[in-house]
Amino acid sequence: MQTLDLYDWIAIGVYFLVIAGIAVWVIRKKNNTTEDYFLAGRNVGWFVVGASIFASNIGSEHVVGLAGAGAGDKLPMLIYEIQAWVVLMLGWIFLPFYSRSGVFTMPEFLEKRFDQRSRWVLSIFSIIAYVLTKISVTIYAGGIVVSALLGIDFWTGALATVVLTGLYTILGGMRAVVYTEALQAVLLVIGAAALTLIGLNKVGGWESMAQTVTPEYLNMWRPMSDPDFPWLPLLITSTIVGVWYWCTDQYIVQRVLTAKNITEGRRGSIFGALLKLLPVFLFLVPGIIALALKMRGELHWDTPDEAFPILMSNLLPSGLRGLVAAGLLAALMSSLASVFNSCSTLFTVDIYKKLRPITTEKKLVRTGQIATVFVVIVGIIWIPIMTNISGVLYEYLQSVQSYIAAPITAVFLLGILNKRINGTGAFVTLIVGLLLGALRILLEISKESLNPDGLLFYLGDMNFLVFGAWFFLFSIVLAIVASLVTQKPTNEKVLNLTFSTITPEEKANNRNSYNRIDILISIFVVIVVILVMLFFNGK
Repeated sequence: MQTLDLYDWIAIGVYFLVIAGIAVWVIRKKNNTTEDYFLAGRNVGWFVVGASIFASNIGSEHVVGLAGAGAGDKLPMLIYEIQAWVVLMLGWIFLPFYSRSGVFTMPEFLEKRFDQRSRWVLSIFSIIAYVLTKISVTIYAGGIVVSALLGIDFWTGALATVVLTGLYTILGGMRAVVYTEALQAVLLVIGAAALTLIGLNKVGGWESMAQTVTPEYLNMWRPMSDPDFPWLPLLITSTIVGVWYWCTDQYIVQRVLTAKNITEGRRGSIFGALLKLLPVFLFLVPGIIALALKMRGELHWDTPDEAFPILMSNLLPSGLRGLVAAGLLAALMSSLASVFNSCSTLFTVDIYKKLRPITTEKKLVRTGQIATVFVVIVGIIWIPIMTNISGVLYEYLQSVQSYIAAPITAVFLLGILNKRINGTGAFVTLIVGLLLGALRILLEISKESLNPDGLLFYLGDMNFLVFGAWFFLFSIVLAIVASLVTQKPTNEKVLNLTFSTITPEEKANNRNSYNRIDILISIFVVIVVILVMLFFNGK
């Protein structure tokens, strides 16, 4: 590892000054209401919405973990990073329903479509999920990045970044988050693209790299007999997780809810989908480059998660190394800021406000700030436990998400597709899903102490992709059966909230909210995704 020099520190210093300037500018704009603080006054344009979606998604866990997947024979994990077509679903399918309902949060939407019980369950479920899959993973990955770049110990790096990010998030709210993320997205793309191009040049081009790691290594489609990544469960479970993450999760959906109108929100999701085509080339390929250089004896790292920071440190020239380091810090800070704000929104709007409905707007904003601090502390405590679950960071993230995603995806999809699904069906599915997901995590952690011939060991040892696919099917059946044996939902609960109950007026409004260019760009995104899937077939 080469240490940063003067020019690198100047680049990092300029980055922090610009972030500070944006934060101060935003903080001076008053956040007097919950709409100002949690949704940036619902007045954001498509570019900022799309950049915010991308920056929120591409955190340190992606930079470190996706490169680690490329360096550690985990190429099938690439399928989670070519889900730009699922991002399109957010704008084209889900956003019109969210927009018509006028909600702040996804649990609030469930209350409008189903009942209060589902809102409560999803609120608590989501906050727990953020601690399990977002806050702790982002802090952990950030600690690896910061300690590797700046030469300080892991915990100091992780905690310092958390405190800095927390300050502007708490003071500036959602407006500070989305505007800083727009800058961070640009910086991250420029920095990672520079590393990819220089890395490919260093390794002798794509063909030379492929020959070193062997073409078979570049195959993301493994046979059904593969113990880790059988292709069909991989395709099914990754899609389930994708719909949950991109279309129903507060962390992402909150960005499109900040848009001025449905047109800007949809275009923001289309722009976000375009940006989502980039991570394969910006983060996964550097991991493969690092592996090729290691196999040639030109680079050394101990674990795949170290591949990206060590490649960056050794290949990039002075100044540019600092720019990419700033990009990595940007990735960490943008993801942390997003999850901090989403957690405070969920707690304040869906829990605190429900318990104390007459609370003033100012008190609600203050409550959200306090909630952020608490969730961060819990996330830090979870980090040592998290390291026991999976060997590679990115695989850990996807395995836990596959347990969380199944029941939530089932409830949201059935909720807008079928007007017969009622509050009881949604509530039962979420409760049973929460319990089964928690059970699976506990069994996976403790499977070594279980009887190898017993049912509990079988459930804990089952491939996470296979488990996720069957879990989703179980959730669908459970929601349908529980709904059919109980009363039909009232007209108030389904009008304009399911496809079969949209009024002609709302259909016309939706048709007027997009044009031919929106459709053509969306088709282009889908074609590129298909081409990438065909390209990484090991031939």
